[in-house]
Amino acid sequence: MNNASQNTDKTISLFKRIALNFAPPPKLTVSQWADRYRVISVGNSAEPGRWRTSRAPYQREIMDSINNPLIESVVVMSASRVGKSEILNNVIGYFIDYDPCPILMVQPTIEMGESYSKDNIAPMIRDCPTIRSKVHESKAKTTGNTITNKQFVGGRLVIVGANASAGLSSRNIRVLLCDEVDRYPPSAGAEGDPIKLATTRTINFWNRKIVKVSTPTIEGDSRIEHDYLLSSKGNWCLPCPTCGEYQPLSFRRVEFETVRMECEHCKAMHTQYEWKKNDMSEGKWIHDEPDSKIRGFHLNALASPWVKWEYIIKEFLEAKNYPEMLKTFANTILGETWKERGEEIKQDALEQRISRYDCEVPDKVLLLTAGVDVQDDRLEIEVVGWGAGKESWGIEYTILLGNPHGSEVWRSLDDYLFKTFYYADGRKINISCTCIDSGYATDEVYAYCVPREQSRIFAIKGKGGFGIPMTDRPSRNNRFKCLLFQIGVDALKDVFYTRLRIKHEGAGYCHFPVEESKGYTEEILKGFIAEQKFKEPNRNGTYKYVWKKKGGVRNEPLDCRNYATAAMEIAAPNFEALAARGSTPGNSNTQTASKRRVISKGVKL
Repeated sequence: MNNASQNTDKTISLFKRIALNFAPPPKLTVSQWADRYRVISVGNSAEPGRWRTSRAPYQREIMDSINNPLIESVVVMSASRVGKSEILNNVIGYFIDYDPCPILMVQPTIEMGESYSKDNIAPMIRDCPTIRSKVHESKAKTTGNTITNKQFVGGRLVIVGANASAGLSSRNIRVLLCDEVDRYPPSAGAEGDPIKLATTRTINFWNRKIVKVSTPTIEGDSRIEHDYLLSSKGNWCLPCPTCGEYQPLSFRRVEFETVRMECEHCKAMHTQYEWKKNDMSEGKWIHDEPDSKIRGFHLNALASPWVKWEYIIKEFLEAKNYPEMLKTFANTILGETWKERGEEIKQDALEQRISRYDCEVPDKVLLLTAGVDVQDDRLEIEVVGWGAGKESWGIEYTILLGNPHGSEVWRSLDDYLFKTFYYADGRKINISCTCIDSGYATDEVYAYCVPREQSRIFAIKGKGGFGIPMTDRPSRNNRFKCLLFQIGVDALKDVFYTRLRIKHEGAGYCHFPVEESKGYTEEILKGFIAEQKFKEPNRNGTYKYVWKKKGGVRNEPLDCRNYATAAMEIAAPNFEALAARGSTPGNSNTQTASKRRVISKGVKL
């Protein structure tokens, strides 16, 4: 070969190398990018290492819908443990590495956002070389790289909380990722719906992408359900191993004894492994509205490669008699909303819980608490017994007549709260914790409680509204320096009404005595169910729940039960330790009062 030919070949080779350096990157979808570059960090998964979309093939269409120019919004309503967080991580990694732009991720709270960044984003940046090389290092203060603000070449990732309006309305974004939207507050401060606030920031981008992901909650109130019903409504379907007909995996068709699911067409029964043969590679998404520009996906845990059907059956059997547990099962395992059966409790539901104790305190009671409601001419008191699983027994309902602005009625309350109650075998038990409402005769309540705090007699102040916990940290921000607990009255009513729906004795079940001497008259029983819960719209288009009293019915018994429940939550008893101690013949709470510090995880004084 002459020199001219050799020079020509070298020139061609040089231009090829130059062309490769300046050539545009290959066109990749999110799933293709993840299969090529994504690394699952050790400690973040039971299966660390290279990402494989084929491990859970239902994830492929969800991720690749992001790349479809005709699709602007993607909605995922799913169970837990199906990999939805990893889908979001792959979307973030794809846009950082392959299509840089401003990204906003919204978590329910900023604290959850910080945890997500530490647990998911930081390890992904560290372990994926193509991302690591593009995210600015945070060693210098000038980089602007913080836990919730990751700058990279061509854009940035900002993580905010849905409860703070400032983070939702201060920047333009092209990609909006909304995680666990059913846990968002109705309003970001006073600014309105957090998703609408965030979505407004995307309007400047013709190629914007909005992704909403969540486990659903209550039917009719679920954000993710609302969006899913406006979408293409896709379901992950597998072919029957016998007839080949495609269908979603349904828990309602699972036979518990053999752990097999029935085909809805040919009725053949097959195991989890038969339905998921070839790693579900034959599965596909079937959409009710395939032309919709909102691509919606629904997944339950039956499809997950990480969840065995035996576990799902076990979870259902443990939950089936308990509404709150069954609600959690529907949301987190089936990926379905929970239909509330109404917030009104009928009188006959209470009457079915009435029985004869033939004793002052039933044997299963491990702890006594009291709730005191203060009225202008009396104090109303309920003493409640608590057992394992927070099963409860109404022990006594008492009314002490007297002006709370005087001293006589408070002396009577002293006599009552410090008296001894008895089991059938003569064992003794005293009230362990008492909550007294300070909404009326506030100074007198404070003055009474301060010297009795060592006896766990506490002043409380009720607060209604969404998201207020049953009990919160106490403060002494009053002129008496009284230890004051704020309690969430709406949350307490929700819990009590839920327990009144439990049909079988055991955890959470409520008992009431038939003996007249215990004070549970028909009027008092009606007072326990004196309120109803209503859903009302706000002016900004969101909604709120309010509890309203029924006409002509006293609601002091409901208040007393809530205060006694708050007292139990404040005491935070170790029921296992109480049961072990109580199993010793002749032992009593009065004889071992000094042990309260050991058996209670609550307030230590």
